[in-house]
Amino acid sequence: MQKRKGKALVWLRNDLRIKDQASFYHATHKHETVIAFYSFDPIHYNETQWGFKKTEAFRVQFLLETLAQLQKDLLKLNISLVISQEVPVKGIQELIKDQAISEIYWQKEWTQEEREREEEVRALLSENISVHTHYDQFLFHPEDVPMEIDQLPEVFTVFRKKCEKYSKVRSSFPKALVMSESNLLSKQFTLPSLADLGLKTPEAHPHSAFPFKGGSLAAQLRLEHYFWDTEKLSFYKQTRNGLVGLDYSSKFSAWLANGSISARQIYWEIKEYEAQIQKNQSTYWLIFELIWRDYFKFISLKHQDHIFQLGGILQKDYHWKNNPKTIQAWIDGETQEPFVNANMIELQKTGWMSNRGRQNVASYFAKDLLLDWRIGAAYFEAQLIDYDVHSNFGNWMYVAGVGNDPRDRKFNVRMQAERYDENGKFQRQWNQKSLFE
Repeated sequence: MQKRKGKALVWLRNDLRIKDQASFYHATHKHETVIAFYSFDPIHYNETQWGFKKTEAFRVQFLLETLAQLQKDLLKLNISLVISQEVPVKGIQELIKDQAISEIYWQKEWTQEEREREEEVRALLSENISVHTHYDQFLFHPEDVPMEIDQLPEVFTVFRKKCEKYSKVRSSFPKALVMSESNLLSKQFTLPSLADLGLKTPEAHPHSAFPFKGGSLAAQLRLEHYFWDTEKLSFYKQTRNGLVGLDYSSKFSAWLANGSISARQIYWEIKEYEAQIQKNQSTYWLIFELIWRDYFKFISLKHQDHIFQLGGILQKDYHWKNNPKTIQAWIDGETQEPFVNANMIELQKTGWMSNRGRQNVASYFAKDLLLDWRIGAAYFEAQLIDYDVHSNFGNWMYVAGVGNDPRDRKFNVRMQAERYDENGKFQRQWNQKSLFE
C-alpha cells in the first residue's frame, strides 16, 4: 500500500455522505490528514430576483439534519467537519493557511453559481496545491456514456436505450479509511440554527407525505423499509403516481439531491433485490427513473446556462406573462383548479409535492396561466426539500415547451384529477383550510 502523506481538504456541497463517495475514498487512501469543509454559502439564503428566498426552511432543516448525521459519520473516521457561514473561498483560504493543505478534493459541478464558486477557489490556489474533482452524482459516469456530451440526444428515450445497451453502472467506491485520532482538529464546529440563517422553524404537518429526516442513516433506513421490510419496490410502477401516503413512491429524491445516498447505491441495491426477491417491471421502473434523473444532469452539462433562460435549451422566442397577483394565487392555492390548489398547499405546508402534482401545477402555470416558467422553477427551488437544480429546471423546461418534450404536451388538469384522485381524497385533504391554518 502506498504511504499516505500530506494534508487534504474535502470541500463538500451536494455529496454529503461517506459511503460511495469519491472524494473521501481518494483522500483517505492517499493522505495522512483529511479535513472536511462545508459552507452555508450566503448566496443560498438571499432573496432571488423573483422575490423568493433561494432556500426556504423545509429544505434547510433537512440539510441541517443531513450535516448533523455526516458530522457523526465523519467522527467515526476521525475526520473533522469544518462549518462556515462565509463564502466558500474565504473558509477554504483560511484552512489552506492554517492547516497547510496541499491537495483539495470536490465533486465536480457545472451550473452557473457552482461553477463561479469553483473558479473563485481555483483563482486563490497556488501552483503547489493540487485539485482533484470527480463526477460523483451520476448513475452512468460521463466517461461511460456512448456519446460525446455535445452530441447528447435531445429525446430521453434515445439516450436511455443507448445507455442501457452500451453503458454499465460503475461499482460503488470502497469504504473511506479510518484516520488516526490525531487527525481531528482541536476545535469543535457547530451547525447554525434556522434562525441564524434567517429562517423560522417549519411546523410538522400531520398529512405530510415526506415526514422523513435528512442524512445518510435516514436514507439507508428508507431504502431498507421500501425494499426489504415491505417489498414495496415490487409495486412501484403501479403506485408511483400516487398522491397520499408515505409509500406510493420511493421518496429517495431528497437524499439523492444533497448526496446523502448515491444513485449507484440505489441501483446496486435494486439489483440485489432482483436477485433475492423479484425482478419485474417495477424494479426496472425505479432504474428507469434514475436514468431520467441522469438525463437532466447530462442535458444541463450539454446546454449549460441555457437551462436558466426564458427560451430554454430550444431558445424559443416566447411571450410570457408576469402578473404578481396571478402568481401569488398559484402559490397560495387560490386558482380556479382545486387539483392545482391542493398540490400547491401541500408544497407550502410540507415542502413536498408528488411527481404527478409537479407536472400538473407546472403545466398549469406555464400553459394555462402563460406565466414565465422560470418564476415557477424559482418557487420550487425555494420550497422543495428535494430540490435538484438539473431535475428542477429540466422538468420545468419540459412542461413549458422549451426543453426535451418532443410533443410539447399540455396537461388537462381536470382530467388528471379525475384519473389520479378519483375519489377526491387528496383534494379534500389539502383544500380544507381548517387542517392547516
